[in-house]
Amino acid sequence: MVQGSVLDPDLGDHVCLPFDGERERMAATRAFTLNGLRRRTRVIIITHSDSPERTRTWLAPLVPGFADAESAGQVEILACADTHFTDGCLDPERVRCGLASAHARARRHGQHGVYALIDASWGLRDAPAQAAFEAAVNELFGERWLAAVCQYDRALFPREAIDRATSVHPITPEQALLRFATEPGGLRLWGDIDLTNRPAFASLLARLERDPAEVVIDASGLDFIDAGSAQLLTVTAMARPRGSTVVMCGESTARVLRLIRADEFVTVRRVADG
Repeated sequence: MVQGSVLDPDLGDHVCLPFDGERERMAATRAFTLNGLRRRTRVIIITHSDSPERTRTWLAPLVPGFADAESAGQVEILACADTHFTDGCLDPERVRCGLASAHARARRHGQHGVYALIDASWGLRDAPAQAAFEAAVNELFGERWLAAVCQYDRALFPREAIDRATSVHPITPEQALLRFATEPGGLRLWGDIDLTNRPAFASLLARLERDPAEVVIDASGLDFIDAGSAQLLTVTAMARPRGSTVVMCGESTARVLRLIRADEFVTVRRVADG
C-alpha cells in the first residue's frame, strides 16, 4: 500500500516513491493531487508512461473540482519530453527553469508553492545518470517552495536502480526521513540521516565545499545521525578552510562527532536538547 504521509509532503520535501502496479500509481496520483489542492499549491503532474491527455481522462473524475482547478491554472499536466529533455537529451537546466517558472506563476496566483509529481520512468535508459540528476536537484528544495514525489515503478526498474534512487532522495517510505533548508551562510537539518539517505546528505554538503566563507550547519533538529554520515561532515570540513565549518547540534550528535574525532576539523557548538 502507498503510505499517505509521503503523498502529503511539506514544501521542501524530495520524495522517492516506489510503487507496484497501475492501481497503486493512480491512487497515489489522486491522493497527491487532492493534497496539493488542499494546501493551495500549484500541482504539476509530469507524465512519461502515460500521455497528459490519458492522465487527465482518468484523473479528472477522481478529483472533485478538477476541471475548474485546471482551468484556473492550479493543476498542470505536462509531458516529460517537454520538461526534462531537449532534442532527446536530459536537460537539467530546462528542468530547473521550468520549476522556477511554475513557482513564479504560483506566486502570481497567490498559491503557496509547487507540488510536482514526476513519473520517473523517463530515466529507464540510464538509471545511474538519473540518480546523479536526482541528487543534484536536491539543492532546489532548500528554499522550501517546492515539494516533489518521484514515482518509480518496481516492474520497470531493477532492484539496484530502485535502491540507488531511494538513497539519493532525502525521503523514502520506511527509510530515514531528512528535511533541510538552505540559509544565508549555511544549512539547517532536521529528521534522521543514516545509510538509507546518506548519498542525499552528501549532495547537500557538496554545495558547502564550494563556499569559501564560514558556513554554519544547524543540526540541532536532527534526531539521529550515524557515524558514516557524520564522517561526511568531517570530509566536508577538511575540504574547506580550517575552522570555517561550524556544526550546531544537540548532545547525541555531538557525541557521534566526538567519537569519530570530527571536532578536530569541525567547530562543534552544543545547543540544549529540546
